[in-house]
Amino acid sequence: MPPKGRHTTSHEVDIKAPAERVYRIVADAADWPQRFVPTIHVEHTGLGAGAERLEIWATGNGEVKHWTSRRELDPAARRVEFRQEVSSPPVASMGGTWIVSQEPNGVTRLVLEHDFEAVDDDPEGVAWITRATDRNSATELGNIKALAEGWDRLAELTFSFEDSVVVNGAPEEVYDFLYRADLWPERLPHVASMKFAEEEPGVQEMAMETRTKDGSTHTTESVRVCFPHERIVYKQLVPPSLMTAHLGEWTFTAEGEGRVRATSRHTVTVKEDAITTVLGEGATVQTAKEFIRKAAGGNSTATLNLAKEFVEARRGEARHG
Repeated sequence: MPPKGRHTTSHEVDIKAPAERVYRIVADAADWPQRFVPTIHVEHTGLGAGAERLEIWATGNGEVKHWTSRRELDPAARRVEFRQEVSSPPVASMGGTWIVSQEPNGVTRLVLEHDFEAVDDDPEGVAWITRATDRNSATELGNIKALAEGWDRLAELTFSFEDSVVVNGAPEEVYDFLYRADLWPERLPHVASMKFAEEEPGVQEMAMETRTKDGSTHTTESVRVCFPHERIVYKQLVPPSLMTAHLGEWTFTAEGEGRVRATSRHTVTVKEDAITTVLGEGATVQTAKEFIRKAAGGNSTATLNLAKEFVEARRGEARHG
């Protein structure tokens, strides 16, 4: 029996893939944002001897939560144990275990166990955590099953690209332009409107309506995690129809005296079964990649060039003011 106030859950799924592959997906936390729908961003620190610390931003019941966990990895037993070091209310404590076992007929069973306590053992908190754990566990297990069973296609469908500009300015000036996304409708011609919230400093939730060259608009919802003057990472919660996942990152690197290189990076997984629907008969994975590269890269480059113009114009005004 768990002690009073401690609650447990267990979820499992059978996967038609080798156990080693399934374990590798669970163990490779750096790729979780690309692979798991609820995970926004992961900061990874190796601690040696099979231990690691993860700082994680993820959604739960429609809210963005942030916590730090320590994990112990056992490749021989194909087990990963985790325990939150810093939790986010209403969670007071949480831990658990991933267990990967090879079953007969080439099937792998993946079990995800949780134990948790709610702040003050509040019944509403317990219910919230249970709902979030059930929903996220089912989503994660479903993601892992799809990834493991479709592993041979994953490498072809996922790709990255980047664009950069050099700005006469300081990293903090360019960072501030990208950080102040609430002002983008005034500053960026391709942004028609923006719903913006930053309830926790540095964690931004955005619903942005973007104009395309043909005059139409589309809305994307994203969560951004901001690391002042260094980088801003983001994930689209509902990616465009041609993608199953879309992550991005803005970085700001000083280049000599008074210059900064601002770079936009994208990592995208193409939604293969949507290619011909979106792009027409005869379109291929390569066609989709080229379309995404042009569209997403074009918007990012436009934003970088506008940031350059804004920062350099301000500097010019300061010199002549």
